[in-house]
Amino acid sequence: MKAGFQKKMMFRMMKNSKGFQRTVEKEHIQGLPLKSFEGRIHLIDHPRQFHSVKRLLKEFTEFGFDTETRPSFRKGKTNKVAMLQLATREDAFIFRINLTGIPDFVKAILENSRIIKAGVAIRDDLKALNHIRSMQTQGFIDLQQFVTQFNIEDKGLKKLTANILGFRISKRYQTSNWEEDVLSEPQLEYAATDAWVCYEIYRKLNDMKRQ
Repeated sequence: MKAGFQKKMMFRMMKNSKGFQRTVEKEHIQGLPLKSFEGRIHLIDHPRQFHSVKRLLKEFTEFGFDTETRPSFRKGKTNKVAMLQLATREDAFIFRINLTGIPDFVKAILENSRIIKAGVAIRDDLKALNHIRSMQTQGFIDLQQFVTQFNIEDKGLKKLTANILGFRISKRYQTSNWEEDVLSEPQLEYAATDAWVCYEIYRKLNDMKRQ
C-alpha cells in the first residue's frame, strides 16, 4: 500500500503546469485503453478516384499527417515512401503514392500555408516526398516542436498520444510491407490511426492555447 501511494505521488509530481506529464512511463501507457481510428477510410490507389477525393478534401483546412515506407533490412538501402496519409476526426485519406504518384491536388495541399498539416518528426517525411515530386511544402506543424511550449519531454507519437489524449495506440504494423499488392484492413487502420491521433493532438493543444 505504501509503495503504491509513493508511486502515485511520484506520478503526480511529474505533471507540469499544463496538466500533462513531462515524461511518460511504459507502465502507465500499458494501463491505458487501446484505441484506433473508427472513422471513414478512403483508400486512393488509382487515378480514377482523384476527382471524388479532391472534392472531399476541399472541406478541410486542418489535417493530421503521416507517411509509411516499406522497411529495408539491408544496411544503406532505403525505399521510397509508399503511402501518404491525411486525416481528420472522421475521415482518413490514404494515398498509395507508390502506385499513383503525388497528384496535383495533393501537392497543392502540401504547399498551401493556410492548410495545417500536423505530424511527428516530419522533416524526413517531407524530404522523402520531395524525392518523389519537388514541392515547396508549407503549413506543416511538427508536434515534437509544438509540445515544447507545454513542457512535454517525451515526444514520440505513442507517448504523446498517451499523455495528451489518454489512450494508447498499437505500433504492431509499423514495419509491415506497405507495398503489398493488397493492404490488409489492420494495415489501413494502423496508417489511418497514426495520422488521426496527430490531428487530435494538434486540435487539443491548439484549443488550449486559444483559451
